[in-house]
Amino acid sequence: MARTSLAASKKRSEERRVLAGTLVGTTIEWYDFFIFAQLTATLLSPLFLEPLSKSNPGFGQILAFAMIGISFLFRPLGAIVAGHLGDKYGRKRILVATLIMMGAATALIGLLPTYASIGLAAPLLLVLLRIIQGFSAGGEWGGAALMAVEHAPKNKRGYFGAYPQIGVPIGMILATGMLYILRTSMTPEQFAAWGWRIPFLLSVVLILVGYMIRKAVEESPVFKQLALRKASEHTPLKQLFQTNTKEVIQAALIFISNNAAGYLVIAFFISYTTKVLGMPVAPVLLATTIGAVGWLIFTLVGGWLSDHLGRRNTFVIGYGIVFVWMIPMFMLIDTGSIFLYGLSVFVLTTGLGLSYGPQSAMYAEMFPAHIRYSGISIGYALGAILGGAFAATVAQILLEETGKSISIAIYIMVLTLISIAAVLWVGETKGNNLHVEDVDPGLQAAHDEAQRDQLA
Repeated sequence: MARTSLAASKKRSEERRVLAGTLVGTTIEWYDFFIFAQLTATLLSPLFLEPLSKSNPGFGQILAFAMIGISFLFRPLGAIVAGHLGDKYGRKRILVATLIMMGAATALIGLLPTYASIGLAAPLLLVLLRIIQGFSAGGEWGGAALMAVEHAPKNKRGYFGAYPQIGVPIGMILATGMLYILRTSMTPEQFAAWGWRIPFLLSVVLILVGYMIRKAVEESPVFKQLALRKASEHTPLKQLFQTNTKEVIQAALIFISNNAAGYLVIAFFISYTTKVLGMPVAPVLLATTIGAVGWLIFTLVGGWLSDHLGRRNTFVIGYGIVFVWMIPMFMLIDTGSIFLYGLSVFVLTTGLGLSYGPQSAMYAEMFPAHIRYSGISIGYALGAILGGAFAATVAQILLEETGKSISIAIYIMVLTLISIAAVLWVGETKGNNLHVEDVDPGLQAAHDEAQRDQLA
C-alpha cells in the first residue's frame, strides 16, 4: 500500500515537472518571437531598413512584416530535422537543444548593429538570425506538445496538451508587458537608441531557467516504449510520408486560421492602430496584454473542454467565434477607441483559445507513435507558413490596396472556413490510442519492474 502511494506521489510530481518543462519552453519561444514581431510593427523598419523606410514607408512596413514570415519558411526544415531526431533519439534531448538555439539567436539580435552602423549587413544578419529562430521553433512545439500529451492520463490529454499552448499568450504577456514598461520608463529617443535591445538580451535569463527545468524532466513514456522495440533503427521521416501524408496536410490546414488571426493580434494590430488610426503606443500595448490574458484563460478552457466535448466540437466552437467576430471586430477597432480595441482583442482571443487548446491532443492522436514527433511538427510548421507567416504582410498589402480593413476580415474568414473544413475532415480523435502496439511483452514486463524498483 505504501509503495502504491509513493508511486502515485512520484507520478504526480513528474507530471508537474513535465507541464512546467513544456510550458517554460514554449513561453520562451513565443516571447522571443513576439518581441521581434511587435518591434517590427513599431521600430525595426527604420532601424534596419533605413533608406526604404524614409523613401516609401508603406512598402518599408510591408518588407519589415515579411521579415516575420521569413523565419516561418525555415520552420518545416527545423521540424523535419528535430522531428526525425526526436522520433529516433527521444523528445527530451531535442527540446533542450531547440531551447538553447532559440535563446542564442534572440540574444544576438539584441547585440546586432543597425543599418546606420554597418549598412546592408544589418538587415542581412537580422534575416540570418531570424532563420535560426525559425529553424529552432520548428522543432520546439512538437516536442513540447508530445511530452505533455504522452505523459497525460487518457482522460486529461486535452488539458495537459493545453500547457505548451498557453506558452503563446504567456509569451505575449511577457513581451508586450516588457515593451510597455520600457516605453513608459524612458523617452522615445532612448528607446530607439538602445532600450529596444533590453528585451532581446533578457532572453538569456529565461533560457537558463528553462534549461534547468527541462533537464529535470524524464523522457516521454511513449518513447520509452519505442526504445524497447528498437524503433529508433527505423527511418521515421520516410515512413511518415509513405503512410501519413494526408494527416500532415490535415494538421496544416487545421492551424492556418488560428495562426493567421493570432498574428494580427501579435503584430499587425499594433502597427495598424498606432500608424493608421493614430492611437498612442503605450495604451495599445496595455490593451493587447489584457487581450492576451483572455487568450491564456480560454486556451486552458479549450484543452479542458476538449476532454469533455471532444476535440472536433471544441475546435468548431472556437473557429465559429473567430468567423462571426471578424467584421464586428474591425468595425469597433476603426472607431479609434482604446477601450473598444481592448474589448475587440479580448473577444477574438476567446475564439483563438478554444481553437488552440485542443491542438496538442488532437495532433498527437492523429499520428502513430513512431512518426508522431515528425508528423505533428511538420504539420504545425506548414500550417504556420500558410497561416501566420505572412498574415501581417498580407493584411498590410490588403490595407494599402483597398484602404478598407474589412478586406482583412474577409481574408481571415476564408482561412477560418478552410480550417473548419479540415477539422471536420479529420473527425473526432479523442480517446485514440497513443501507445505502441507491438512492444514485446517480456521486454515491457522487465521495463515495468525496473520502473517499480526505481519508485521504491
